[in-house]
Amino acid sequence: MYKKIILLLGEAADEEEQESLKEALAKQELQAKTLPFSQLDEALEDSLYLLYLSDEEIKELFSKEMSQKLSMAILPNELCPSAIRSYGISKNMAEAIEDVFNENEAVTVDLLKCNDRPVIGSIVIGNVHGMNRPGNKYKNVFEKISAFFSNLRSLTFKPYTITTAKGNITNTAATGIMIFEHNISGVSHNLLNENISLHDGRVHALILAPTSVVGYLYYLVNSYFFNKILSDKLPQSIGFLASTSFEITGSGTIEYVSDGELLSDDTLVLEVVKDALKLHLGRNIMDIPVDNGNKEEEKEMVRVKSLPKEEQIAMLLGESMPFLPRASEEDFKELFVGLRQSAKVSSIYLTLMVLSTLLATTGLFQSSAPVIIGAMILAPLMAPIVSFAMGVVRGEKELLQESAATLLIGIVTALAFSCLYTYLMPLTLLTPEMNSRLNPNILDLMVAIISGVAGAYAYAKAEVAKSLAGVAIAVALIPPLSVVGIGIGWGDTQIIYGSFLLFMTNLAGITLSAALTFVIMGFTPVKRATKGIVLTSLFLLIIMIPLFVSFGKLVEQNSILRHLKAVKTVSYEGRNISIRTISVDLSREMPVIYIKARSTSVLKEEELQEIKSHISTLLSRDIILDVLAEIEL
Repeated sequence: MYKKIILLLGEAADEEEQESLKEALAKQELQAKTLPFSQLDEALEDSLYLLYLSDEEIKELFSKEMSQKLSMAILPNELCPSAIRSYGISKNMAEAIEDVFNENEAVTVDLLKCNDRPVIGSIVIGNVHGMNRPGNKYKNVFEKISAFFSNLRSLTFKPYTITTAKGNITNTAATGIMIFEHNISGVSHNLLNENISLHDGRVHALILAPTSVVGYLYYLVNSYFFNKILSDKLPQSIGFLASTSFEITGSGTIEYVSDGELLSDDTLVLEVVKDALKLHLGRNIMDIPVDNGNKEEEKEMVRVKSLPKEEQIAMLLGESMPFLPRASEEDFKELFVGLRQSAKVSSIYLTLMVLSTLLATTGLFQSSAPVIIGAMILAPLMAPIVSFAMGVVRGEKELLQESAATLLIGIVTALAFSCLYTYLMPLTLLTPEMNSRLNPNILDLMVAIISGVAGAYAYAKAEVAKSLAGVAIAVALIPPLSVVGIGIGWGDTQIIYGSFLLFMTNLAGITLSAALTFVIMGFTPVKRATKGIVLTSLFLLIIMIPLFVSFGKLVEQNSILRHLKAVKTVSYEGRNISIRTISVDLSREMPVIYIKARSTSVLKEEELQEIKSHISTLLSRDIILDVLAEIEL
């Protein structure tokens, strides 16, 4: 295919290396003329130039006009890591030579230039995964981990203005920018889910601008573990540009790393020279589809909607990156207006409180779960609680007062109407639905906390607001209030205490978790929210004391039922008595065990005592036995 093969030798080729190169070529039955790189002064047609050069020598060669006439192939060596990675060259010499002399011909590829200097791989401005520190070599995994966290602490924003060939101007702040011409060993292809070929005539910029450490970690997980950033739907921390050229300026001198070399300039002008080189590519890049020139060369791609703008830029500059994200001014205004409206008492709010209370009380007397669920959906209490949570973290006295007043009015309304309804109702039986709300425990608090997170998130994100009905069902604010009203109507303090404790558990859990959710979502600084969160946490800790006691009883009850599950029969004087445990009551000094006992005749006192003694021995404690006897005829 070529009349001559010329082995172009640079600083990497000592005598030993030259001998090994000749041996590798001889194995392929090839003969090559050796030529020192410094003596290359003309381009021979129908010749193949094997480049055994360093990265710097390769870039020097690419900058010469004659390089456009050369058919070239890069041979791997320790001094050209950027060329190996960029053009997919195998690090094994035999494989690299085999790739050169297979049936594939050399292909024309583009060349990226930065301020008229050739770039083989990429340019990194600022901090992109610590790549702004060239030459880092880590001895072990601990050094890598240490460097990773050191990199997190050093993330800062700098202002940049990027102008494309068609005049599109992007003013933003970023922690780092990575610029490349094509897929580097498939890396760009994997991350961007887009083919960026060696001859599409465009330069590409990946702009990294995470507004928090959490956002940066999310980006890393997304790009490295899932190995993909969709360029048509970029995450909040990423911008992407593609054009035939860029001009990048900053607030002063821009430091950048070009192919591992640390440089600085006031302005960076990046442009792509179309079809500038003719190269044999390596096996590590040949599997990536290349563009055949069908794309419009002038087509630009500008996806920078998620990058910081105006007020956010001013807020980020000159500060270390916050751990938690900050909500944009637009998001904050929209949410705050909605929460202020939710904090106010209205006729709609009062009407829904009355209807949901009456419906819940009816469902409790009926012991009907569907009716109670309907009441939960109608109940409007979630709105002022979420507003109150925002007031807690923001320290907004007006919002706190309005939402607290609205909440109190709603509670009083629910208690008044449920109490009146109960007073007029001729039923006095405690139903299972009522009883289920008299012994709250730590699990009920978990429901409240999770529901509070969901509620705050749904209010902050308009697109998930439709889930608020599900949140209302999960947390069940109105039913326990209705049970309190029933207890007041009956004059039963035990019912009042148990159901009101459940309501307060829900109230405190939702408030604290919603407040923390707003902090995490960036709607308030951590320092500003600290006082409100501490006070709410102290209130919740007080409530948690009886919840833990109740949960302890639940665990104990479970343990007793598990032990008694194995007891099927008790024998007395040769007669087997079948028994089955129904329930356990731990509200008295000694556990009350409710069982069913089945026999062929009426149980005698001695037989009952034997059953009690058997169960007491099994549990290793004194008990009270309540027996429901059944006679099998």
